[in-house]
Amino acid sequence: MSALRVLIDNLDFLISGFRLTLRLAVVSAVGALLLGTLIAAMRVSPVPALRTAGTAYVTLARNTPLTLMFAILVFGLPELGVPASFFVRAVLALTLYTAAFVAESVRSGINAVQAGQAEAARAIGMTFGQTLRLVVLPQAFRSVLPPLASVFIALIKNTSVAAGFGITEAVFRMGGVVRDAPTAVIPVFIGVAFGYIILVAIIAFFFRFLESRLAVAR
Repeated sequence: MSALRVLIDNLDFLISGFRLTLRLAVVSAVGALLLGTLIAAMRVSPVPALRTAGTAYVTLARNTPLTLMFAILVFGLPELGVPASFFVRAVLALTLYTAAFVAESVRSGINAVQAGQAEAARAIGMTFGQTLRLVVLPQAFRSVLPPLASVFIALIKNTSVAAGFGITEAVFRMGGVVRDAPTAVIPVFIGVAFGYIILVAIIAFFFRFLESRLAVAR
């Protein structure tokens, strides 16, 4: 019972950590969605240099460990004289890493759109950018909602890496509570795990809702 009391007494402290976790995830998700969509557009661009740059970015980011990405940005930016808070550096690391996976999901959706639709858009005088923005991407996003949900669920869990670099999110605060009360490790661990389960369930529900509202007729 005393171990459970430790969890209850530190509940506000842990919840504040989850607030930071949620902020990290939301800001990084928005950034990754925007950057990933841009990279996906580069990968299907008719300009060879843009296709090469997009492919190089995806290959590099997907094969770089997230911990290394954090280390480069958290410790490297101050050495370069770039003023940024720990939070901003953590967001940059998560955004740059996750954008590569978003790009591949969006690119698969672009490739799933019937080629005839893009050809028809170009036939009436639309540019590549207009065709992509007005015709292809709206359909592509509808078809890639499930893989995007998986990417953002992974992002939620990846925020825990920030704990190793001094970002006081949920896992970091869990470590502090356990250090102060080692006998409470099991209930505290279960409590934090349950918090992550709730966040993942919210994301899954949101994407299922979007999928049901924007379902592609087959």
